[in-house]
Amino acid sequence: MELRQIRAFVVVADEASFTRAAARLNVVQSAVSATVRNLERELGAQLLERTTHHVRLTPAGRLFLPEARRTLAAAQEARHVLEQLRGGLRGEVRLGLIQTPQNVVVHPAALIAAFRDGHPGVTVSVRTGGSVQHAEDLRRGRLDIAFVVLPPEATAGLDLYVLRSEKMQLLCHADHPLSGRDHVELAELVAEPFVETPASWGNRLATDAAFARAGLSRRIAYEIGDVASFVSLVKYRLGVAIAPMSFVEREEEIRGIPLGADAPALALALAVPEDHPLSAPATALLQVAREMHESGS
Repeated sequence: MELRQIRAFVVVADEASFTRAAARLNVVQSAVSATVRNLERELGAQLLERTTHHVRLTPAGRLFLPEARRTLAAAQEARHVLEQLRGGLRGEVRLGLIQTPQNVVVHPAALIAAFRDGHPGVTVSVRTGGSVQHAEDLRRGRLDIAFVVLPPEATAGLDLYVLRSEKMQLLCHADHPLSGRDHVELAELVAEPFVETPASWGNRLATDAAFARAGLSRRIAYEIGDVASFVSLVKYRLGVAIAPMSFVEREEEIRGIPLGADAPALALALAVPEDHPLSAPATALLQVAREMHESGS
């Protein structure tokens, strides 16, 4: 049994596809298939069920997968130990980024800079996108760590280190009829035109879930994948929004009105996969983030 065989099996399991696994491993699909077949032959057990359209783990495959992950992690850690003896930590961390307010203690750019200063031999590869996609990439092993903003119901399979938690509020222009209220209920907002984020953003997930729990629907007039533009549409009276006040920086024309009992909450967090052991570089990056958060700088 070879490490390349184990890695091929894990990647196929993560991707649920030999084609996507081959692209990720940068080899031809036939090579991945042959490698996994050889591993199954050596183990004397079928690990994957192959059909025309699907690849699924067999019962044996489900038992073997966590052990395979641990084996790969142990081999990687052994390499990192030797690399440190030769002159410092080396390797790569795949980090997922989202649009983040400038005033957070652990801002992505500041984190990468602080980490680079302490670990110049590690490459930090960044990928931008929505929290939902980052969460799926973490679960499938495509990312090591990611900044996410997700409601609790969307965090299955992840471990979170929370950087900041906020109650979401109604954002409206200062001259909106609701702007003088001390709070507002979701039922009062069903006729309002909404400015919203894309479906892959945690903000959208939380708001949709809050309206669904209340048995209410609303009209989304604008869907914007950029925080500055999102805020501008509210500023220019084109709609209202539900979001954390951290979305709004120095916008005197916009008011934040607390929501009632149905107010959703959002946490900005660093997420790691629950069942994928972290590499030494990823562990070091998470430690730098913790130290920055605890020191408040």
